[in-house]
Amino acid sequence: MEFGFAAEDDAFRAEVRAWLSEHADADPDRRVWERTLGKSGWIGLGWPESGYGNRTGTLTQQVAWAEEYARSSAPPRSGHIGENLLAPTLLAHGTDEQKSRFLPAIAAGDELWCQGYSEPGAGSDLAGVRTAAVREGGGYRISGQKIWTSLAHEADWCFVLARTEEGSRRHHGLSFLLVPMDQPGRIEVRPIRQLTGTSEFNEVFFDGALARSEHLVGDEGGGWGVAMSLLGFERGVSTLAQQIGFAGELGRVLEAAVASGAVADPVVRDRLVRQWAELRAMRWNALRTLGRAGDAGAPSVAKLLWAGWHQRLGELAMQVRGPAATVGAVDWTPSLTYELDLFQHLFLFSRADTIYGGSDQVQRTIIAERVLGLPREPKGVV
Repeated sequence: MEFGFAAEDDAFRAEVRAWLSEHADADPDRRVWERTLGKSGWIGLGWPESGYGNRTGTLTQQVAWAEEYARSSAPPRSGHIGENLLAPTLLAHGTDEQKSRFLPAIAAGDELWCQGYSEPGAGSDLAGVRTAAVREGGGYRISGQKIWTSLAHEADWCFVLARTEEGSRRHHGLSFLLVPMDQPGRIEVRPIRQLTGTSEFNEVFFDGALARSEHLVGDEGGGWGVAMSLLGFERGVSTLAQQIGFAGELGRVLEAAVASGAVADPVVRDRLVRQWAELRAMRWNALRTLGRAGDAGAPSVAKLLWAGWHQRLGELAMQVRGPAATVGAVDWTPSLTYELDLFQHLFLFSRADTIYGGSDQVQRTIIAERVLGLPREPKGVV
């Protein structure tokens, strides 16, 4: 189920393959792996500037790197939030001092980041932020709560969208602050246990946490523009790498369907063919929009496509297994902890695909308002 890509620089792709093959048995510790990537300059390949310990690559080279990384089954990344979200935002909106302070540490894999956007009670409504940041001395004191914060339990820093203007509403009066996570008694991270039994997401409580004034990105009260700019970096080259992983999952489902005899069912065969065809369509759509600027609907269309596709794949994985899909990989322990096989994990985790990263409803609203020009959805006030 691999898809080829006509790389403009075959020598670069060969270099990537050789490096990944050489480091295939690297230390599985995620932080150590980030530093291994950083030492060879592989972090920050897509940044528009070099000079921070990173190398830069063409768009084609970025795709080659992402696809070869996915094919190699290299360790999961924990530095992608800093590399792919914060770093481009600092390059666009940060001061020279902020770039010099934070970008080399990201490129070296020395500092990991998390994203402080979502809050309880606001759902996917980012303008519903209530976390407050009050000026105090040479910085800000932050109080409030964030939720669904990926990798907060590993992060050294968090970029936080907070309300710096008391009484402000919606997207007014928000600021974008860089906050160190190592503040005992002022920042508490509580893992959120999911259906899979794992805890990639967290709640983060700020109780008077401090951020220095020089770590304000953009103007005070201008955080909405910075936050929206960051969201524009969320989807891009990584979508193609994601599809390599999807193709591998689909291949395993197909093998299971053959092994179980489920492929003899014409309904199952139809679903398998549909999944394959839709994945091909997603790839061509990603290539069609790759590198295109100013297309407000492209990221939302991509999210709608892959989230629903992946969720349906999880359902299909259960169907081809039949009754065996309901049996745990091992017996439960008295503490009710449990282990899942790959298909069970796929099914349960993919239930969240249409929610996290902007729910399907939010994506459709963006397309309706920004692409089709339909009347804006009424919003409540905060």
